[in-house]
Amino acid sequence: MLSKHQHNDSVSTRQCSLRLEPEDLGLPLRELLTRYVKHAPIKQLLAESRITESSSDALYALGDLAYASDDCGRLRDMFAGIAFTDGARPIGLNDSPTAHMAQASGQEVAVVDIGIDRIACEYDRNWRGFHARRWRHAPERYASFVRDTLAADHGEAGADDVMELRSTGQKLKFLNSLAWRIWNSQFENYSRFVGRSLVYKSGDETIDNILDGGGAICSEKVQALKFLTDHYGFESDYVLAGQDADGQFPAEKLRELLTTFDFSLAKRYMRYWQHTALLYRVDGARVLVDATNGNVPFLFLQDAEAGRLLRCRDKTPLPVRMVESEEQFYYHETPQDIPENLFFALEGWIPFSDLMQVFDNELGLYLSADYYVAPISYRSEREYQRDRDEFLEVCRRGGLEHSVTGEWTLDTPLGRAFAEAEPGVSRRILDARKHLLTRLDECDGPGHDAGLVVIKLHRHSREGGNPGPFGR
Repeated sequence: MLSKHQHNDSVSTRQCSLRLEPEDLGLPLRELLTRYVKHAPIKQLLAESRITESSSDALYALGDLAYASDDCGRLRDMFAGIAFTDGARPIGLNDSPTAHMAQASGQEVAVVDIGIDRIACEYDRNWRGFHARRWRHAPERYASFVRDTLAADHGEAGADDVMELRSTGQKLKFLNSLAWRIWNSQFENYSRFVGRSLVYKSGDETIDNILDGGGAICSEKVQALKFLTDHYGFESDYVLAGQDADGQFPAEKLRELLTTFDFSLAKRYMRYWQHTALLYRVDGARVLVDATNGNVPFLFLQDAEAGRLLRCRDKTPLPVRMVESEEQFYYHETPQDIPENLFFALEGWIPFSDLMQVFDNELGLYLSADYYVAPISYRSEREYQRDRDEFLEVCRRGGLEHSVTGEWTLDTPLGRAFAEAEPGVSRRILDARKHLLTRLDECDGPGHDAGLVVIKLHRHSREGGNPGPFGR
C-alpha cells in the first residue's frame, strides 16, 4: 500500500503532494511537518520520484508560510497563531493525522490531507532571511539571470567588470541593468490563471515567471529587484506612491487596514499604496528606482532628482498617462513595515488577491505600450451590458479603438491584430479562461462567464520613459 501526504494553504492556494515512507503514517503532525516541511529533503524526494517538480516548488514556498526564517535563511520557529486541519477537522500538533484510503492508478493509497490556516498569524516574516532562503532554492538560475542581464548590456568582459561591484560606477551600472530588464518584462496578470497560477508572486517567483516569458505587476517587480539586489549586498527601502496621494503619509490608517482588512471605506487612504518603487543607498548616494513599467516610465534618479519626488513638503509629482488623461503620482518614503506587511498579506492572507489585481485595481490581464486587455465577467446579460457600456464610454471619451465581446475570443479585427502582434501573450490569455472562471465562482458563487476587452492605446501615452544614466 502506498502512502501520500498532501499540504495546502487555503488563501495562497499553494498545494503539494508527496509520497511518505510507510513508517511515517501515524506520526504526530508536528513531526511530519518537521520532516517534510521545515527540513524537507527536496532533492532526495525528487531523486526518489516521491514528489514532482511543481509540488517541490510549492512545498518550499509553504515552508515560508509556516515557519519564520533567521537572517541566514534557515527555517526556525513556526509562526505564532498558525493552525492546521486534517481534512475538514482541526488538528493539534501533537495529534496524528488520519489516513484516508483512496484509489490512484489502480492502487490503494493512504492519503494524509493537511490544510494550513494562517488567519490568526502575525506579521513577523524576516524579509532578509526569506530572500536568502529563496535564493538558495535555485542559486544557479538567479545568478544566471543576473549574469545574462549584465552581459546583454555590457558584453561579457563588461559584465565581469561590473560584477566586481567595487566602485560606485560599477554598482550603479549593475543596478541600472537589472532594473531595466525587469522594467522591460511584461506588465501582466494573466499568469495568475495559467501554469502555476500563483495568486501573488514573491520576488523569486517573479524572476521565474520572467524567465518563463511572462511578467508581473508593480509590487511583484519591485520585490523581484529587491530579491536580486539583497543577495549582492545593496541597501534599499520600499517606496509607496499613488494617484493624487499628496499630503502627510497616513501610516497609522494603513497599518489599521492591514489589521482589519476592511477596505470598504478606505479609498482615500489606499491611494497611497497604489504603486511601489525602491530607494537605494549606493556609497552615500540616494537612487530612486522605478522598474515596474505598466503606464509608469522607467525611473533611475539620483540625489537631487530623487529628492524632488521624495521630499517631505512640496513634492514634485510624476505625471503618469492614464487611458483618458494624465494623473499626478506622488512618491513617499514610508516605514518599511507597511509595504512589507502589505506584500505578505497579498501573498498569504488577503483572499482572492489575484482577482483584486485584475478587477478592483483595474489592471486587467495585460498592458503594453500598444494594448490593454481585460476580462469582462458576468452572470447575466444585464451585468454584461452594464460593464460593456462602461468600457465603451471610456473608449469613446478617449477616442480609442476597441473591441468588447461577451465571448472569450480574440476573433475580432482588433483582437486578431493583437494576436498577430503578441502571439505568445494572446495564447496565454486564451488559456487563462478556465482557471479565471473557477476563481470567480469560488469567490462569488457559481455561474460566471467572461468575455474579453481589447483596447488599442495611443502609443504616445506611454512613450518617453526615463532612459537612465547609461545611454539607453
